[in-house]
Amino acid sequence: MSVLVSVVMPTYNCAKYIAQSIDSVIHQTLTDWELCIVDDASTDNTRQVVKKYLMVHPNIHYKRLQKNSGPAAARNKAISMAKGKYIAFLDSDDLWDSQKLEKQVEFMRNNNAAFSCTGYRLISEKGGDLNTAFIPPKNIDYRRCVSLSNPIGNLTAMYDRELLGTVMVPQIKKRNDFALWLQILKKTPVCYGMDDVLGSYRTGRDDSVSKNKLKQMKYHWQLYRRIEKHNVLRSTYEMGCWAFVKGTGVGLKKIRPHSRRE
Repeated sequence: MSVLVSVVMPTYNCAKYIAQSIDSVIHQTLTDWELCIVDDASTDNTRQVVKKYLMVHPNIHYKRLQKNSGPAAARNKAISMAKGKYIAFLDSDDLWDSQKLEKQVEFMRNNNAAFSCTGYRLISEKGGDLNTAFIPPKNIDYRRCVSLSNPIGNLTAMYDRELLGTVMVPQIKKRNDFALWLQILKKTPVCYGMDDVLGSYRTGRDDSVSKNKLKQMKYHWQLYRRIEKHNVLRSTYEMGCWAFVKGTGVGLKKIRPHSRRE
């Protein structure tokens, strides 16, 4: 039985990359999908790039926000546009392997999973393979998601809206994907991790909102204190977990995909 997957794609000044991201959705072996693109008031020619796809693909939808409101607002607008059973996430500079949706939906059906994620590789700003990939833990509950400082790659996550309802992104400027996973993990016990490397995460962009780790500190604190309502002691401990994981890589499974037998 075919089920619709709604792909949530916020974008801001990504005209340089977004065509590759859209193409990676179009080339999925699972064909029952819709792509919901929300443009956070880009000042480049993102609209013109996307317009070419809208003329050919009726299952690609585009909305441009009137003013720049941040990734959380753009993601939420895309989620509100979605009609699918499954909600999947792909930023407008990242890529999916062609079997990503097919394999992940099959995995979720076989495991009765309401929430899942996959492995992903790193690519350079220009798209070169950096021969490094990250594999998520098999089972990620709320506590583990926090202690490992979000082991769920945004471009790999998918949740079942029929089982969990529509879960929206908390209003926080950065780390809003992390904040969303924590909301979902309040509705289902675990996120099931797949060993398969099914996406490519682009690194090295100067304008990337996730590049400056020092600036992220205040957003982690806001997430733990304001969004999750954790007390000061617990939030301090969780900040320590974030610093430790980011500084050492402990708890994150890193592989060389070219040496891994699929």
